[in-house]
Amino acid sequence: MSTALPASDRFRARSERIWQGLHAHPFITELAAGTLPIDKFRFFLEQDNLYLEDYARCLAMGAAKSRSETELRYFITDLNQVLDKELPSNRELLDRVTEMGAVDRGGASGMAPANVAYTSYMRSLALHGGPLEIMASLLPCAWSYVEIAAALADRVDADHPVYADWVGYFSLPANVQMVNDMRRDFDLLVQDEASGGARWDRIDHIFATSSRLEHQFWNMAYTFERWPDLSEDLADR
Repeated sequence: MSTALPASDRFRARSERIWQGLHAHPFITELAAGTLPIDKFRFFLEQDNLYLEDYARCLAMGAAKSRSETELRYFITDLNQVLDKELPSNRELLDRVTEMGAVDRGGASGMAPANVAYTSYMRSLALHGGPLEIMASLLPCAWSYVEIAAALADRVDADHPVYADWVGYFSLPANVQMVNDMRRDFDLLVQDEASGGARWDRIDHIFATSSRLEHQFWNMAYTFERWPDLSEDLADR
């Protein structure tokens, strides 16, 4: 096994096919073109707000399990960013798309199946795993959003009243630096605890699984995925 690249780059490379799917997902490509229906973006934001609350709880659990200042800083920095910046940004964008006439497709009424799967996976690892397992489950979310925003920066419709701002938020230098710091600290912990063998394979599996769940989250938003009984209730409104 080559050690030329940091662990995060190696895990990312092993999940390349998954990440290609993230970049190529129609939710992302239509968002960049400005053609994504705002109803879908509203549904995404509503589900993302529910997701981020559990993401923040997992960060808090990671902070509680931290054994060093480096680990503690990893979780607290991201936690503060989610609570003080990302959730307020989402809520402001949600207000704007609602004012634009985005139809309520039930995104705020409860987590869709893919959201339940993703957050349940993270919370299980936060409960039963250590800081490294928690890091591996959370890193694909923050990293993929920043990477997607970087790829869209020159492609997104600059005149769109919402989508350009969403891309702009995840392109902010503070977000880019936070992900770089997360990767650095993650790489150091992998080097200390999981440089090879079964533990390395487990962390690789966690990283890949969270990456797959990211893809399912985009699918969920694009298709308005809901539980069948709740979909029927919405149709009766």
